[in-house]
Amino acid sequence: MTRSMTAYASGERATLWGMLGCELRAVNHRFLELGVRVPEELRAFEPQLREAVAAKVSRGKLDLVLRLRPAEGVDALQVNEAVLDQLAALADTFDARLPNLRTEFTELLQFPGVLQSKSADPVAMQAAVLGLLDEVLAGFVAAREREGGKLVAAIVERVDGIARLAAEVRGMMPAIREGQRARLDARIADLAQPLDPGRLEQELVLWLQKLDVDEELDRLDSHIDEIRRVLAQREPVGRRLDFLLQEFNREANTLGSKSVDRRTSQAAVDLKVLIDQVREQVQNLE
Repeated sequence: MTRSMTAYASGERATLWGMLGCELRAVNHRFLELGVRVPEELRAFEPQLREAVAAKVSRGKLDLVLRLRPAEGVDALQVNEAVLDQLAALADTFDARLPNLRTEFTELLQFPGVLQSKSADPVAMQAAVLGLLDEVLAGFVAAREREGGKLVAAIVERVDGIARLAAEVRGMMPAIREGQRARLDARIADLAQPLDPGRLEQELVLWLQKLDVDEELDRLDSHIDEIRRVLAQREPVGRRLDFLLQEFNREANTLGSKSVDRRTSQAAVDLKVLIDQVREQVQNLE
């Protein structure tokens, strides 16, 4: 199912080391860009976290945040003596230079690595972290798919409008050609000197060929069929649709440049409006 690039999901899980929380949010981006914020106790698992997200998401600017709220009770935490010794050595070094420098006890405890879970089992903790991330990713992907379904419906509605415009232009082209020929014949009839009929017919054919838009309309129909086919795929489709919209724009521009009638000029403008609306929706697709 086609997915949006914007989504949000979160979850919590109680562990032996405290309450583990996870948030994952995303906005539009051409590629996959993942920012990870985790407490020091979980820093070692960052590579696995990135791999898990990349396995489920292909595009978007994502922010992954993990929090660990320690369990209540004195036995749940312990002081990291090595980190504390390092901080003490730094304090002795700075004491002579900055005699008025003071550090609050609560600030010291908040320094990364000073407090640790007393019974932290890395294997079990990793399993808990990745398990919670899997749950959040499932909700995240589901949210993307729901939003993607709405975007696809909006895109299909506008593609249908493009198809109707193309059919209208195709239907009016024979009358436009006849009208142009009649106007040209009237102008020639007003000339004082008659023209060679054979040469006149040849020039008229060449002129009408320059105004012919059948090829552009055929390509436009082909692009419409392709965008509908792409939207029905399950894999990410954003980049493919970006390319198709460039082709849509090219045909609309050519149709406008060849126009000699107010109706086809207006149709070209309406086409570009619909194409721009489709592009706005496609920019949100993964």
